[in-house]
Amino acid sequence: MELRIFTEPQQGATYDDLLAVALKAEELGFGAFFRSDHYLGMGTEGLPGPSDAWITLAGLARDTTTIRLGTLMTSATFRQPGPLAISVANVDQMSGGRVELGIGAGWFEQEHAAYAIPFPATGERFNRFEEQLAVITGLWETPPGQRFDFDGRHYQVRDSPALPKPVQIPRPPILIGGLGKLRTPALAARYADEFNLPFVDEETTRTQFARVRAACEAVDRDPSTLGWSNALVLCCGADEDEFRRRATTIGREPDELRETGAAGTPHEVVDKLRRYAELGAERAYLQVLDLADLDHLALVASEVMPHV
Repeated sequence: MELRIFTEPQQGATYDDLLAVALKAEELGFGAFFRSDHYLGMGTEGLPGPSDAWITLAGLARDTTTIRLGTLMTSATFRQPGPLAISVANVDQMSGGRVELGIGAGWFEQEHAAYAIPFPATGERFNRFEEQLAVITGLWETPPGQRFDFDGRHYQVRDSPALPKPVQIPRPPILIGGLGKLRTPALAARYADEFNLPFVDEETTRTQFARVRAACEAVDRDPSTLGWSNALVLCCGADEDEFRRRATTIGREPDELRETGAAGTPHEVVDKLRRYAELGAERAYLQVLDLADLDHLALVASEVMPHV
């Protein structure tokens, strides 16, 4: 199983905080550095304030050299599909082809109200999300020298040169995730390179992975061509005292973390990750909530990573 680092900068982080984590993750051999795409802290002011996901990743594209970079998940409500396709392609160029686009329909209504972003009803958000996927992939996959057109209900594209092209061919990987029973699996089967489940238990993982596999088969796609992953809160300690200290620092109960996250001693974290791997997960996005604790990453790299 590949281990990736996942951060939540809206909870309070500067660019330098994120860069320190990304550089340490790169040094230690983690597969990728991902960040959320949110504009409002949850249960906190999130000082010094939010940072834009793709501006941050553009900086990291130049300040790192090998680690892959991406979002869990960019909200389709935040950006128009054409400019988003341009931004991601630019960052892919800046990174030498290390970018991945996790994208979803959007869900956090309060942050939309806080920053003057329209927040349609669920059905319309998913309709727009589906059209965004069609536009973004269409722009990237249009052969050089050809034009791209799209006639949707919410988005229309006319005579686009479909530039710039990303470095990765035919396009950067797209991640789709969530617990929807019908539209989410169908969109993943059609557009995704990886399907991700955030912060769910093993039984939910088993059920939702099965729905997505069935959706792939319904459109004659081999489910093995889709990557499978889980995101889990990380809280690991070399011993019980260190684990409990880290749990206290991030404001979580140790027992709850053991139940829902990749938490406890390294042996416990390895056991949890192996159980998700048995369900088909090939990657784990480890949500790091204390960005100042770089020793946490080092512990996982030395005591967990070699065993999964």
